[in-house]
Amino acid sequence: MAEPLARIGNFIHVYDFYTKPGTSDEFVRLFVEWDQGSSNPMHGTAEQVREGVLCRDENDPDHFYLLGEWSDKDVHRSLLKRLHESRPRFQDLLRDGPLRPIYADVVA
Repeated sequence: MAEPLARIGNFIHVYDFYTKPGTSDEFVRLFVEWDQGSSNPMHGTAEQVREGVLCRDENDPDHFYLLGEWSDKDVHRSLLKRLHESRPRFQDLLRDGPLRPIYADVVA
């Protein structure tokens, strides 16, 4: 049997967002540069159970999902606030403003 995507009791953050038309490749480049750099506040905390994955909608190259598993919503919210305050360059390419997650509790 395969390992589950996430553990019961944790939560998945789900970001569902669009980039400005024609900027998706630049967004991916800037996001990866930031994500793999030292300024990402989400990395290095025990509450991040699994690193996030950035996914692109196969039907719309400007539509993305960012998913990750965490154990503490308050910690994630606090770090998200820091992320918004630091204004990484990829945020300028978002169509509808800063990233806003949906928190989905893992129940089964």
